[in-house]
Amino acid sequence: MAKAKSSKSLVYKCTECGYTQPRWLGRCPQCGSWNTLEEAIVDPNSNAAAFGNVATEKIKPVPLANISAQENSRIETGIAEFDRVLGGGAMKRSAILIGGEPGIGKSTLMIQACAAIHKTTSGKILYVSGEESAGQIKGRADRLGLDTTGIEILCTMRLEDIKDALLAVNPIFVIIDSIQTVYSVEAGIVPGTVNQLKYCANELIGWVKERDSVLVMSAHVTKEGTIAGPKSLEHMVDTVISFERNDDEVRFLRAIKNRFGSVDELGIFAMSEKGLEGVGDPSMMFITKRSGAIPSGIANSCVFEGSRAFLVEIQALTVPAKSSISRVYSEKVDSNRVARVAAVLEKKTKLKFSDQDLYVNVAGGVKLTESAIDAALAAALYSARTDIPLAQGNVILGELSLAGEIRPVPRLKQRVKTAKELGFVQIAAPEKEDGAQKVSTVGEMIKTVFEK
Repeated sequence: MAKAKSSKSLVYKCTECGYTQPRWLGRCPQCGSWNTLEEAIVDPNSNAAAFGNVATEKIKPVPLANISAQENSRIETGIAEFDRVLGGGAMKRSAILIGGEPGIGKSTLMIQACAAIHKTTSGKILYVSGEESAGQIKGRADRLGLDTTGIEILCTMRLEDIKDALLAVNPIFVIIDSIQTVYSVEAGIVPGTVNQLKYCANELIGWVKERDSVLVMSAHVTKEGTIAGPKSLEHMVDTVISFERNDDEVRFLRAIKNRFGSVDELGIFAMSEKGLEGVGDPSMMFITKRSGAIPSGIANSCVFEGSRAFLVEIQALTVPAKSSISRVYSEKVDSNRVARVAAVLEKKTKLKFSDQDLYVNVAGGVKLTESAIDAALAAALYSARTDIPLAQGNVILGELSLAGEIRPVPRLKQRVKTAKELGFVQIAAPEKEDGAQKVSTVGEMIKTVFEK
């Protein structure tokens, strides 16, 4: 029986000139260098072969202790809020996936980043668009007053055209808008399928991993807000960023996955006629300014998003249940947390919440996941149920246990300091702190923050 031919062939490649031949020689026949021929493989399925390289060096293990850590290997996008979410800038040889609903501003952010990067670097930038024409992209850049010098535009959906452009331009920053529109004849002719997404993304990521470049791919999302396509696409990239917005012109940029930084940072943008503008100090952005008395069902807290502290306003409303089963309506705070806090209140204050429909909202539309808002959420629900407003200038901090205890929260001193700097004087905290009153239980908190 004839032996099956292997898909990989072993050759010897000169490290000086790239000459290859099937057997080892002491001297390269092409450039004349001695002892420069090393083992290499010819693999038609490899990324290197796909991008025109005949042979790639055979990978061998090396001691991790001998590897030097990457330093000064980030490219700053020039957009402070974007860099904050990325962990200080985009890491070279990395792939970034940005998902968001249609019209949220993904393309606007990308073209702004391209223009800002060109101001600080000398390398070229490649913008690949499978959804818009070159004229549409140029028109957007002109409306935003952006300098498009150094930006190469390619409007295509074929992966093979993108490969040729990457080899010709050799950019330091690559935008794919969007990855769902890219297709390759090797995986069919219909874009957006699972095979197409995995194949095309793998080819592009393979290219960027071998060069000091950054790949940014925008992605469509489902109606639930998650990135469309196979979950493996998120595993393939280094950073996954979610682009969200509230009912106003505010946009939130949040990292879901980040191999080179924290996932706790939040980037805040305001959409204007000049495009997306970063909000550097959001301290009072999510607090409603009122000239009169504070209504019932309103409580304030201080939260941390990464390294920044800012105040948020939690709004609660309770109404008799429309059916025999009460429901919780809450998008910005986890509904399970709302139900848990209401259960603790019902146990400790004898107020009945089980026959009420609970509505909870956060002013400004920011999503809150921190446990430090538990006490403020309890105060808002109590105020809504009793129709008694909280005292003016209130800020309530603390995690609520099932036993009704107000538990400590991290970085309490910074939270209290932020509240005091913004003029809030009625501060309730689980620990003794200058400018704040200590409360240990939910009963003490209610007696402290409510008007008589």
